[in-house]
Amino acid sequence: MIIMLQQFVNRVKELKILETKFMENKKQLVIIYGRRRIGKTELIKKFIENKRYIYYLCTQDSIINNINELKLQFASVTGKAYFADLETDFYNLFKYFINEIKSEKIIIVLDEFPNLIDLFPGIVSVMQKIYDELMDKSSLYIILSGSSISMMEDELLSYKSPLYGRRTGSLELSTFGIREARYFYNINFEDLIKIYSIFGGIPFYLSLADKNLTVEENIINKIMTKGEILYEESKILLKEEFREPRVYELILRYISIGYNTYGKLENATHLDKGNISKYLETLISVKLIDYIMPLNQKRRGIYEIKDYFMTFYYRFVYPNLSMLEIDQTDKVMALIRTDLNIYYGHAFEKIVIEMIKTGIVELPFMPTNVKRFWKKEVEIDAIAMNEDTGDICFIECKFSDNVDGLQIYHDLKYKSLSVDFRRSREYYMIVAKSYKTRSKEAINLDFQELDKLTSRIDK
Repeated sequence: MIIMLQQFVNRVKELKILETKFMENKKQLVIIYGRRRIGKTELIKKFIENKRYIYYLCTQDSIINNINELKLQFASVTGKAYFADLETDFYNLFKYFINEIKSEKIIIVLDEFPNLIDLFPGIVSVMQKIYDELMDKSSLYIILSGSSISMMEDELLSYKSPLYGRRTGSLELSTFGIREARYFYNINFEDLIKIYSIFGGIPFYLSLADKNLTVEENIINKIMTKGEILYEESKILLKEEFREPRVYELILRYISIGYNTYGKLENATHLDKGNISKYLETLISVKLIDYIMPLNQKRRGIYEIKDYFMTFYYRFVYPNLSMLEIDQTDKVMALIRTDLNIYYGHAFEKIVIEMIKTGIVELPFMPTNVKRFWKKEVEIDAIAMNEDTGDICFIECKFSDNVDGLQIYHDLKYKSLSVDFRRSREYYMIVAKSYKTRSKEAINLDFQELDKLTSRIDK
């Protein structure tokens, strides 16, 4: 059996929240959730180091099997062998355990808690009774963790949940940014952009990228090769989250190739109007897609896949699965190669917006909004603005070398006239691999400068 070891990176804020709760001398019920492979277990493992804890991965076997496994864990921690022989339910098992530990501070982690919900929907009400009736005089620290975002939010976090108002903390883990990605794949900035736009900000995916291989070799060996973890990762994720994964795959596929408005999706998928609205709302709720509105516009929004890996998979891998199934990876690579630079260019625009929002790329002012802009024939890669001060910055991104910065500046200045915003000060920014000419009227950033900005990482 091969065990994939994932090194703990960052998550400083999340770890501090968990530690702060641990220092409080009272009962705790903390919810940790986030999509598959986001690093929930790694965060939990780091937190429980050098503490008394029970870590249990809930299974789909049966509720009885889960109770029996917990009995053994409780017996081991308390040193009381009688736990293994108890004929009891979930609630009374915890009652015996809390009676034994009294006020001792112990962490109990129930990882992949949605598995228990699937087996026994009443388990959430049981957890409420445990919290309300058994934990008042204890310092027990319970963590419920799960990858099914819809189930965690609906069953544990919504106001309809029996646990509503009981949780003492909740953490939704987000993806890593470009700076954290550098820790996994510390190479030249251009390749970093490419790897990040393919593997995305999921720590586990990034850990699979081999820095000794070229970007194309990583695509072939890690994503397009049958039997590799990422080959069917997207399908598994959708199966875990949805009852109709094939319908969601169809929608994601069409969004990835540019059918990104409601009308286009309706025509392409041939789904019923009411159903497609429901599917799109569900994809938004589980944070797989976004509905993006152009800056300062109230119409003409588009749907976009949030995750880079999912975007890459449904754009390039999914439509070629028949060829990949018979090991024709080189042919598939040859087919997609011509489109990869366009893909990298679009991803680069989104990455620059991320870097501005997170403060990696600083502007002469503090932006309150950073978004793309499109109106009729005019498109601007990004606009940053501060509605309070009236400052605005128009941004053009070029994933190419030797760009003519002077011409880009003049084109950008002309396009900026289409933006309806009462501005006090205007700025212009051009971001490119390298320059043939630079405009003195614009802020110019090249890959050497971006390389320095993304090298500082808080591990």
